[in-house]
Amino acid sequence: MKLTPLADRVVLKLVEAEETTKSGIILTPKAQEKPSVAEVIAVGPGGMVDGHDVVMTVKPGDKVITSKYSGTEVKVDDVEYTIVRQSDILAIVE
Repeated sequence: MKLTPLADRVVLKLVEAEETTKSGIILTPKAQEKPSVAEVIAVGPGGMVDGHDVVMTVKPGDKVITSKYSGTEVKVDDVEYTIVRQSDILAIVE
């Protein structure tokens, strides 16, 4: 199954959280924070959204930072994705 976002929506796949700290301490899954960095998988076409012309500035393959509680989580073929509006993306990580 393939996800194709509509309007100004973006499909993201969360980047795995670090399992060890910088000092070398191994974290259990419960101690790991939910990552806010994600990889862009698919991007909608943009266009007129709520009376405003939206130009999509992210592209598949970009690494981005999103708002902590934004988006809708979906599971497709045992892979978890988050669908967000482009305006929920805070920054592109370079």
